[in-house]
Amino acid sequence: MRCYVFPGQGTQKKGMGRSLFTRFPDLRRRADRVLGYPIEELCLENPERRLSETAYAQPAIYVVNALHWAAAQEDLPAADFFAGHSLGEYSALYAAGAFDFATGLALVRSRAELMSRISGGAMAAIVGVSEQIVEETLERHGANGVVIANHNAPEQFVLAGSREELARLRPVFEKMEGVRGFVPVRVSGPFHAPAMAPAAERFRSVLAAVDVGRLRTPVVSNVTGRPFGPDAREVRDLLAEQIARPVRWSDSIRYLRDAGVSDFTELGESKVLTSLIDRITTAREAAPDPRRDLIERIRREILQPEIGDEALGFDEDASFRQLGLNSIIYVRLARRAGKVFDVAVKPDVIFQHRSCAALADYLLTRDDVARTAVPQAPPAAPDAPPAPLGEYRDERVAALLHDCANGTLSVDRTVEAIRALA
Repeated sequence: MRCYVFPGQGTQKKGMGRSLFTRFPDLRRRADRVLGYPIEELCLENPERRLSETAYAQPAIYVVNALHWAAAQEDLPAADFFAGHSLGEYSALYAAGAFDFATGLALVRSRAELMSRISGGAMAAIVGVSEQIVEETLERHGANGVVIANHNAPEQFVLAGSREELARLRPVFEKMEGVRGFVPVRVSGPFHAPAMAPAAERFRSVLAAVDVGRLRTPVVSNVTGRPFGPDAREVRDLLAEQIARPVRWSDSIRYLRDAGVSDFTELGESKVLTSLIDRITTAREAAPDPRRDLIERIRREILQPEIGDEALGFDEDASFRQLGLNSIIYVRLARRAGKVFDVAVKPDVIFQHRSCAALADYLLTRDDVARTAVPQAPPAAPDAPPAPLGEYRDERVAALLHDCANGTLSVDRTVEAIRALA
């Protein structure tokens, strides 16, 4: 199966779309009418360095992505899925038929203007360490208002927060073992973070006036990491939430791989997403995530037989109550869980752990489930003596063990972090 993906803000550059504006002059003319200025001049000449400004960069990227999509329709096979990173999600929805080119561009222009009004914040990418280590570091150093805004790859996350806090945290991360970079992102504010909530709420009223058509091809949402549903209201709600919620790109790609996608093609002026996808898929093949696998089994083997395909796109942290389940269904879920994992599971376990993630975490604490649900490493040869601690040369692991010994990290967090380094 094939998925086309569209990049977002940060990929803008002078000269983008040069080979495509003359090929698709109608798109250029329609863009000029919506924006009120010549889009080709902005992209090719970058007057007054406007491409560095959110209000200009987002419309420009959307237009150039649309040019690449127009070329793909002539040159490439049809897609089975679409996805876009942040702003790129609008290109994916346009390609899938949610709205026409002009409507999508008008939405992007409004979104860019509202987001550009939120000042005083910034974003920075951290490369080289796991999510657990990033979160532990933020907590340990009292990060005020700094959150993970983009889950780009297993060891690449983007932080959003105030410029002052990010500047304070930069040397902390740069000195950490394993960190390969702390890289400022070319944006004007703390996107996909709680500070953007006012922009999200204003944009919600803009979206309310837009007709959203039925998607001809599934599009994976940044907010959920799952395809948008058929309800136009859900599409509008998720687009509004996306401004202030994290981009779950890793989850999106994992979902697509599970759905059978093996061919990803990036349509745009960069190969940033192609690189991230390669890292996500390589990491997953090299080091399976038992918790993630268990969550997927709960969706597929326990929920789906009872409630249908809705289960496959159900948010892992959402309460089962949102599915409208009654007590009889909870009993049946418990029985099905018992059969799937060949253990006794009482109905009150389902009542007490009412989300896929919570139920997975509970099951992983049970030895009788872990033996059947989580692949076990082969036992060591009986005559193979353990390696002396002093001979272990991975300084990253040694540092984590030191943090565990002095109480900085819990045992569970230490195990998770060491597994992430594997």
